[in-house]
Amino acid sequence: MRVLVQRVRKASVTIKKECKSLISNGLLIFVGIEDDDNSEDIEWLSNKIIQLRIFNDENGVMNKSVQDIDGEILVVSQFTLHASTKKGNRPSYIRAAKPQIAIPLYEAFCQTLQLKTKKEIPTGGFGADMQVELVNDGPVTIWIDSKNKE
Repeated sequence: MRVLVQRVRKASVTIKKECKSLISNGLLIFVGIEDDDNSEDIEWLSNKIIQLRIFNDENGVMNKSVQDIDGEILVVSQFTLHASTKKGNRPSYIRAAKPQIAIPLYEAFCQTLQLKTKKEIPTGGFGADMQVELVNDGPVTIWIDSKNKE
């Protein structure tokens, strides 16, 4: 499971010209799922995300987590995080899980974040054509892959 975490001042997801989700200060998380991802990946990643100290403290040092600042989290599915560009100019998405595998894992990931943060986790629409708007704060953008834990 791969995530791209962005520290944001605000972020939103629009589907068919309607705003589905909107957050203020917090994290925008794009998540890509592979066939062999499982509950261990979800647990490890959700813990890593909510404990990431990427928000500034009173001295301007990145020393606080999203929980420390009472921030929000928006999760958006993005199979293109598993794009392979090794051959040719057209990316291959063969490593991305098919919907029958990805949807339950995506939902479990969002549910796990909700349980750990005790906050509602707004989302995009799985497989939908989405317009994602954000104001990246910093900018701070971090790539995390649960297959690279060590």
